[in-house]
Amino acid sequence: MNHPIVSREEWLTARKALFAKERAITHELDALRAERRQLPWVRIEKPYVFEGPDGECTLGDLFGGHSQLAIYHFMLTPGSDHLCPGCSYTADHVDAARQHFEHADLAFAAVSRAPIQRIDEVKKRMAWTFPWVSSGDSDFNYDFGVSFTEEDRTAGRATYNFGLTPIRKSPDMFGVSIFVKDEDGDIFHSYSTYHRGTELLMGAFNWLDLTPKGRNEGDGTMSWVRLHDEY
Repeated sequence: MNHPIVSREEWLTARKALFAKERAITHELDALRAERRQLPWVRIEKPYVFEGPDGECTLGDLFGGHSQLAIYHFMLTPGSDHLCPGCSYTADHVDAARQHFEHADLAFAAVSRAPIQRIDEVKKRMAWTFPWVSSGDSDFNYDFGVSFTEEDRTAGRATYNFGLTPIRKSPDMFGVSIFVKDEDGDIFHSYSTYHRGTELLMGAFNWLDLTPKGRNEGDGTMSWVRLHDEY
């Protein structure tokens, strides 16, 4: 790599200048996270039911004994053999994280429209252990902005990422939704994020971002990412 080479003193001067910017952004992020926690909630009125490996389960069941639940909307479309490398890259981080955040009152589950048999096949292949259920033909994916009917896509009504991205082809997209359950068992939707918002879950990117090559995406966004058993 062709890169400027300087003395240690010059490097330290440049590094301290960047450090001041990093500190400022860190404080801005602290304020943003605090604002995120103060978002209003929406009460969940629909009785969402999923298919899990042991049969039917409700949205409330996915909380286990916790009061908070993170859902990853995994792109796994019924009838398709495609396994999304981006969703899989995100999912590779989940099991390690669960060892910690489940002790901080946060449960996790992935949800896809594919049948549970297909989900179980993928879990076995990729050696993932996190809960993953099928929403099937229910409204869940559509209500939370990650699935789109053929009619809406054809008519140009299908939009993603809070309306910023028109969807023409893909019936399913990806995202994260957060839910809260109170002492009475009522469930509320507190947060969702899509598209680049899910980079929050991709820990490997944070390591790569520290390096001179960064994410090394010379051939396009996530161009080098593969299923971990295909490298």
